[in-house]
Amino acid sequence: MNKLIVCTLFFLFRNLNPILSLSPDGLSVLSLKSAVDQPAGKDSPFADWNENDTTPCRWSGISCMNITGFSDPRVVGISVSGKNLRGYIPSELGTLIYLRRLNLHNNNFYGSIPDQLFNATSLHSLFLYGNNLSGSLPPLICNLPRLQNLDLSNNSMSGSLPQNLKNCKQLQRLILAENKFSGEIPGGIWPELDNLVQLDLSSNEFNGSIPSAIGELNSLSTTLNLSFNHLSGKLPKTLGDLPVTVSFDLRNNNLSGEIPETGSFANQGPTAFLNNPLLCGFPLQKPCKNSDIIPSSGIQNSGPDLSEPQKKGLSPGLILLISAADAIGVALLGMVIVYIYWKTNDSSNSCSCTGKSKFGSQNDKRSISALCSSCACIDVIRNEDSEFEDHEKGETSRKGGGELVAIDKGFSFELDELLRASAYVLGKSGLGIVYKVVLGNGVPVAVRRLGEGGSDQQRYKEFAAEVQAIGKVKHPNVVKLRAYYWAPDEKLLISDFISNGNLATAMKGRNGQPSANLTWSIRLKIAKGSARGLAYLHECSPRKFVHGNVKPSNILLDNEFQPYISDFGLNKLITITGSDPSSSGGFIVGLPYKSIQTERNDNYRAPEARISGSRPTQKWDVYSFGVVLLELLTGKSPEVSPTTSTSMEIPDLVRWVRQGFEEENPLSDMVDPMLLQEVHAKKEVLAVFYVALACTEADPEIRPRMRTVSENLERIGT
Repeated sequence: MNKLIVCTLFFLFRNLNPILSLSPDGLSVLSLKSAVDQPAGKDSPFADWNENDTTPCRWSGISCMNITGFSDPRVVGISVSGKNLRGYIPSELGTLIYLRRLNLHNNNFYGSIPDQLFNATSLHSLFLYGNNLSGSLPPLICNLPRLQNLDLSNNSMSGSLPQNLKNCKQLQRLILAENKFSGEIPGGIWPELDNLVQLDLSSNEFNGSIPSAIGELNSLSTTLNLSFNHLSGKLPKTLGDLPVTVSFDLRNNNLSGEIPETGSFANQGPTAFLNNPLLCGFPLQKPCKNSDIIPSSGIQNSGPDLSEPQKKGLSPGLILLISAADAIGVALLGMVIVYIYWKTNDSSNSCSCTGKSKFGSQNDKRSISALCSSCACIDVIRNEDSEFEDHEKGETSRKGGGELVAIDKGFSFELDELLRASAYVLGKSGLGIVYKVVLGNGVPVAVRRLGEGGSDQQRYKEFAAEVQAIGKVKHPNVVKLRAYYWAPDEKLLISDFISNGNLATAMKGRNGQPSANLTWSIRLKIAKGSARGLAYLHECSPRKFVHGNVKPSNILLDNEFQPYISDFGLNKLITITGSDPSSSGGFIVGLPYKSIQTERNDNYRAPEARISGSRPTQKWDVYSFGVVLLELLTGKSPEVSPTTSTSMEIPDLVRWVRQGFEEENPLSDMVDPMLLQEVHAKKEVLAVFYVALACTEADPEIRPRMRTVSENLERIGT
């Protein structure tokens, strides 16, 4: 009998030994596998989570690190996201005292967040969004002294916000959107959160007024999102004290009264306040009536008080005096208008942006008018109808039924010069072929061929008006349009030739790697200049242009690596002419109509821009610019070659970078290796990453305006 017991114990311990050899961290991690209803076999995300291993550090989704005082590595990260897992969050994870990151987002976890989880006091990032978690926000959550990132959005959590959130001193991102939180937003929390850069409480059931203490969030730098709640009352003026880089999203509430125009309020667009029927004032197209802005303590009864005698109306003498004053005022105004008109027409009509007042500079950020005045001609008399008249005043050259019109009067040449000039193909896209043409005086220009198209007078008038609007854009970071040619069988645009190629070529270099000349300071210079140019197009140009096709090949570089935005406004010109830019023919027989691979640019386009028939918006440009920033930072292209695939090509570059930040991968894993040598630039690189991530938000309403993007970039490295 004793022999039988000994044999049984021997076999039992022999089978248990491998399990007992798994580290305590491994046993805790295994609790997650046990808590999930998982598919069997190779499809399981836990396929390599083997209890017979001695350490969990080789399991999928597990990160470990050597900790001083321990012989074995400890678990510091768990990332099992987007696997459609159904289960609950086990309390045993709270025993992982060195766990820093828990990423279980975009699954189907249910139930409440266990209080025991907050015994893992090293946690600084908790990403549980996109599940079906319920219950209230755990009151013990601020027992995590290092908590920086808390994203519980898109769950079914409810209840009110606990006051002890103010104890999360290190919190940088608080994202609770798309839940069922309710009650008033407590005011005492916000003054204590000195490090908070992002606050998103949207799509909940909060009511009451917006606490004025939110205006004390001095570190906020992205979006204050309180949209889609039941908030009411007036907007606290203290929100204007928030940094000017903050974008408001207060849509779909019950807010009322006049929108303040001070501080950060002046930087917001109308979308920030939409669907608040009782709000009025700038930037909404709804002026405030007297009754809208009478304080609540004012007289509510608008009817006359019959107990008192009625006051008399104005005397005839006073009415006559007021009428005379009005007449004099109108006469003076007319004289001023005539004077301005005379001065305007007497001038050379030239307007250049010298760059002395830098777009987005610290001294010029408070209003659009101040912003544009640094680099814009503000013509208060003339309207768009007069643009066509300008071309008639310009220098023209005719031949063969065509007409060459010089937009810039300081730039003149004859049509014969263009006919005799040597031409070289620079490139081709869906918007036409571009040539380098060297004129007789040795001056190179870039000539874009828009194709043949229609030739009726109405098309010509629309084309000329649009070209004149493009020609009025004068900014140090935008390519200047100098002239255009219109003929029945040919349409050409002549602009400055920028000597050093484009950013796409510089980023690819000779061996598929970015050029060695693209140091961090150069890349930051390119980013800042490009942002200034785009912001000018959006805010200050005659038509508030949408570029619609922002990508590295449309950012030209000179020999000093100064960037120039090119190719804006072309889509509308091609629509007006009804032309096919790639068609053969044309009167300039010397131009070689060579077939060149059309550039693939879908991965630079915003998600909403990829929907057929969608109308371009400025937020498209913001997204595309964000992708360009990510390419500058990572050295990786979102374009995939049809013939080769390299580590430098990542089709979904935005998702790749976002995932890296969520999993808190080392910055060195994402940054272009060429930049790792410039250790001093680490903080600047990280700051630009945050700007790029804000630009590439999936929701266009959350993306900042280009003006805000430019201002943010200008602060970096200065």
